[in-house]
Amino acid sequence: MNDIQIKALVLSVSDTRVHKNDISGDTLVGLLTSINAEVVEKLIVSDDLEDLRNTLYVLTEREDVNLIITTGGTGFSERDNTPEATRSVIEREAPGLAEAMRRETSRNTPMAMLSRGICGIRGRTLIINLPGSPNGVLECFEVIEPVLQHAINQIAGKTSH
Repeated sequence: MNDIQIKALVLSVSDTRVHKNDISGDTLVGLLTSINAEVVEKLIVSDDLEDLRNTLYVLTEREDVNLIITTGGTGFSERDNTPEATRSVIEREAPGLAEAMRRETSRNTPMAMLSRGICGIRGRTLIINLPGSPNGVLECFEVIEPVLQHAINQIAGKTSH
C-alpha cells in the first residue's frame, strides 16, 4: 500500500511573531521536511479567537492540505485561544495524540502539564496543537512523528488491518 503524501501547513499563533522571529514555526518546517512531508505553507495568525477560528476553518477546506500543525496559544494566558478555536472547527477529536504529548514531555519538564493543546479531524485534515516554544515543538513532534503517516493514511481512507 502506498502512503498518502503528508501535505502540511504550519500555523504559528501569536500576537508578536513575524516571519523573521518565528523560530517555532521554522523548527516545525524543518521537522516536517525531515520526514519527507511537503510543507505547503507557513502562516502566522493572531491570538484573536475569531481570527484563529476562521483561519482554521478556511485552511481545512483546502484540497492541498491534510495536516495542520499549530504552534503557540496553548497555555493559560487570556490570549491563549488555540484549543478553543481548534475545538470549534473539528468534527472528531483525536485525544490520544495530545495525551501522549503531555505524558511524554512532562517527563522533561513539569510545565508540559500546562499545555491545553488538542488534536482533531475536520474532513480529511488532521489538526495538531503544539506549544509555542521551539523546545516544546521539538519534544512534542518527536512523540507524534511515529504515528503521523498512519494517521494521515487512515483519514484519507487507506486502511488495512
